[in-house]
Amino acid sequence: MAITKEQSINEVVEQYPNTIAIFRNYGMGCFGCAAARFENIEQGAAAHGIDIHALITDLNKAV
Repeated sequence: MAITKEQSINEVVEQYPNTIAIFRNYGMGCFGCAAARFENIEQGAAAHGIDIHALITDLNKAV
């Protein structure tokens, strides 16, 4: 897997800009949020009540 739940949201979006659509599909506009700078994907998903495993799977499919 290229993307893990421990990576920061900003790190993933910067490295893989096409993941923005995936985050948006899950209701996470996090790349514009101040928390995205210090939250990892797992923390962001938990804050939004999102299944982390499904999100990571879809992010990795996109890359």
